[in-house]
Amino acid sequence: MIQLIRGFRDILPGEVEIWQRIEQTAVALFEDFGFRESRIPILEHSELFARSIGEDTDIVEKEMYTFADRRGDLITLRPEATASLVRSYIQHRVYAREPVQKLYLIGPMFRRERPQKGRYRQFYQIDAEIFGVHSPLADVELIFLLVTLLSRLQVTDVGAHINSLGCRRCRPHFRTALLDFLTRRSELLCSDCNRRKARNPLRILDCKVPGCREAMTDAPSILDHLCPDCQRDFATVQSHLDGLGVPFTVDPRLVRGLDYYTRTTFEIQTGALGAQSAVAGGGRYDGLMELLGGPDLPATGFAIGLDRLAEIVGFDRSGIARGPDVFIAALGGDIRSRAFEWCCRLGVDGIRAEMDFEDRSLKSQMKRADRLGAARVLIVGEREVQEGAAILRDMQTRDQVAVPLNDLVENLKQKIHNTSD
Repeated sequence: MIQLIRGFRDILPGEVEIWQRIEQTAVALFEDFGFRESRIPILEHSELFARSIGEDTDIVEKEMYTFADRRGDLITLRPEATASLVRSYIQHRVYAREPVQKLYLIGPMFRRERPQKGRYRQFYQIDAEIFGVHSPLADVELIFLLVTLLSRLQVTDVGAHINSLGCRRCRPHFRTALLDFLTRRSELLCSDCNRRKARNPLRILDCKVPGCREAMTDAPSILDHLCPDCQRDFATVQSHLDGLGVPFTVDPRLVRGLDYYTRTTFEIQTGALGAQSAVAGGGRYDGLMELLGGPDLPATGFAIGLDRLAEIVGFDRSGIARGPDVFIAALGGDIRSRAFEWCCRLGVDGIRAEMDFEDRSLKSQMKRADRLGAARVLIVGEREVQEGAAILRDMQTRDQVAVPLNDLVENLKQKIHNTSD
């Protein structure tokens, strides 16, 4: 038997309805805030991610699914959405028509990480981006959106963590201070951190190796090196989060794993996931547009891990997978043919109808209707045809009513709508 690839998974009926509910809730919220959907390919030129994410990151060095096509060009299954959305924005010169764009995307990403609970090699993200806005209020809006979405999904034990990563003016001063500190701690760092030290020292703050985390306990804070503009922006973010009633924690150790982030960075953490506490994260990346060959325009955004989010939503899951509105139990070949036509016509009119295509007994069909979670069963046999009326049974109350076979579809629709109101 052929099984799926390690690190991948099937999302089956019964679970996929939870995902649909999350996506529907997110889309409704995003569109209320003026975001529009964008759909982009899952394959991109590898150079896009090497330039945007950074060649020294774990994603590019170890985790991307990269291969050569028939012409020898290196292409990659997208490991994240931001770079692809920026590429699309630049390629189609969207900025020439209207530079300010609020976009969202829902779809699969791919990284060859070590599989673990809530972490897969094909994973799904809900991504939202704001292009062309310098104001830190755009960062506040995104954090507010995240907190509001999680509240609507009844996710509890949620906290926003925020930090500033500085900008091109102030980050070099912090980099110098951090390198001085790292030089004195080299023997305590893992081999990856010692390798990154010269080219990407900020990533060491994000290392998950316990020894490195302990060695970095008293590392310098970037908040002590912010330029006046970054200080003002970060103060504005905090002030407006307070004004909106969004609780947050300033976390000087919070960095993003991607090179293109600047200034405000944030993460939404929850205790419901154990050690893997982050369910969403993002921040500002004002230099990425220019880096990828576009205009020097600012941008900010976030990504939500949909796989993790589906584990912790708090809404009632028991009735989310809706069963048929009616199951037609047809007894006899001629009656089954008529029942098939009824099912099709009911489906067109928005009534979920099911039937058994085989010549099974009423008892067997009633059992199947029960397994499917049908709200009602319409029983039609030779006696019902002779009497000119089918029997409609409510599967919860067991109450039964007669439904005339003449113009049955309209009669049945009326019965179902009357009992549903």
